[in-house]
Amino acid sequence: MKFPASCPNFTRRCSIISKNELMVNEEIRDKEIRLIDVDGTMLGIMSSKEAQKLANSKNLDLVKIAPQAVPPVCRIMDYGKYMFELAKKEKEARKNQKVISIKEVRISPSIEDHDFGFKVKNAAKFLKDGDKVKVSVRFRGREMNYTSLGEEVLEKFAESLKDVGTVEKKPKLEGRSMIMILNPKQ
Repeated sequence: MKFPASCPNFTRRCSIISKNELMVNEEIRDKEIRLIDVDGTMLGIMSSKEAQKLANSKNLDLVKIAPQAVPPVCRIMDYGKYMFELAKKEKEARKNQKVISIKEVRISPSIEDHDFGFKVKNAAKFLKDGDKVKVSVRFRGREMNYTSLGEEVLEKFAESLKDVGTVEKKPKLEGRSMIMILNPKQ
């Protein structure tokens, strides 16, 4: 599809091409290109018009695959089929990747035993589901003077979860919070 330079969609179309698409057929305006055939054989350097005629005679598309090369490299291929295969590969890659999320458990330095047990049970459930757990202790007011209590609570927390998780990041004070990250055990 050809857009005249006066068309308002022309500049929008060109910006789309440069971001995520390859130049195809009439969009290729280079004087000379290096041409590769359907089967991968090098046909040599020729004008883009000759290459376009050759692609049209085979009922295929002329696609610029290496625009930064001198001269640019173009290939004769079925562009629709190529884009379909590319989308199919991307979809397959997304399906196979595993997403690990981080769940957060907040506790205080003066937490009671029942609340502590409840938080440990929740963190164990998250770790069994394969998620990372970020345990944070918030210090308010004068509690900042007793950060060692928070560290003890986090160490006790990690000790009670040692059968389902391992410590990835040791307890560290960041601002008014002390943070520790746990990984699920394999």
